[in-house]
Amino acid sequence: MRLPALAAVLLVLSASAASAQRQLAAPLASPHARVAQTIGLTDLAVDYHRPAVGGRTVWGELVPYGEVWRAGANENTVFTTSTDIQVEGATLPAGTYGLHVIPTDGDWTVIFSTVSEAWGSYSYDPSEDALRVAVTPRAAPPKERLAYRFDAPDDDSATLVLHWAGREVPVRIGADTPAVVLASMERELRGVGGFFPEGWDQIAAYALDAGRRLDDALAWADRSVELRPGFGNRMTRAGLLDALGRSDEAAEARDAAYADASEEDVRTYARARRRAGDAAGADAALGRLGGRP
Repeated sequence: MRLPALAAVLLVLSASAASAQRQLAAPLASPHARVAQTIGLTDLAVDYHRPAVGGRTVWGELVPYGEVWRAGANENTVFTTSTDIQVEGATLPAGTYGLHVIPTDGDWTVIFSTVSEAWGSYSYDPSEDALRVAVTPRAAPPKERLAYRFDAPDDDSATLVLHWAGREVPVRIGADTPAVVLASMERELRGVGGFFPEGWDQIAAYALDAGRRLDDALAWADRSVELRPGFGNRMTRAGLLDALGRSDEAAEARDAAYADASEEDVRTYARARRRAGDAAGADAALGRLGGRP
């Protein structure tokens, strides 16, 4: 019995060795890549593999028209967003998605699938779609290896672009950054920051500048003033009263703030307003110093 047992062990070891040999690392024909971009507080990323043209005709041949394609090579191309976003005007919830496309000689369909761990598009199932949008490709300089990039990022938008073999496919992405920021600040204020006036003034001032949730913002400004009144948070509160149509109360609150303020208080506030893009507010504050710049 010992010889058959030994033979069985050797067979297992041989199979394991063969399996290990098949798994040795080597460069991929379509190397892995990742591109990421933050817009506001929203993190976007695409993980993908980069096939090469290699002298082939890509569109309509290597990548057939009218068929679902993985928009890359090897495993699913994977798109991730940390918050809810708008893709070509349609809502895509925060999450991780398999990215597929259906190319044609006209508009393309871009698909975000709830399944992101498949191999290619072979097991793609349209019932698992989270979102489909139509986009219009455009001619572009030749590109040997497929690449993704994010164009024109700003605080609330960017354009995801697939570029390969003389064609670009742009996909417009937008984020409701003020809503995201306010929700993030509210979460932070449930921690240690909620015990200090600065955080409450910051969220109130951000809401005022964004024109969002003004009633909540006034309550936040009140909380800041209750914790420790200062020129900055009292001015934020006055601005919110104005924005809510309570102009008489706003004027009274503003006059009271200036009555107790030092010159440095006013200059600090003016610098903060200028950084926030409110040049008129900064100039108005400095004007209360008797015109001194």
